[in-house]
Amino acid sequence: MAYRVEVDQDLCISSGKCISDLPTVFAFDDDQLATVINTDPAIADALLLRLARNCPGQAIILHDENGELINLDG
Repeated sequence: MAYRVEVDQDLCISSGKCISDLPTVFAFDDDQLATVINTDPAIADALLLRLARNCPGQAIILHDENGELINLDG
């Protein structure tokens, strides 16, 4: 995985979509906000991009291998 994934918990609305779609990467913390639990390099960038684009709170943030933000608009 070239993308680094994080969750902006200020934007997280606790829908659980990321967790149900990719439970090996995301989980709820004690406050019921999504958090990254695994940054397995085998996770495809295309899958992470799809999940980030489909996040209802737009809370999933992706960075490329240079640390630059990935544009989720398209």
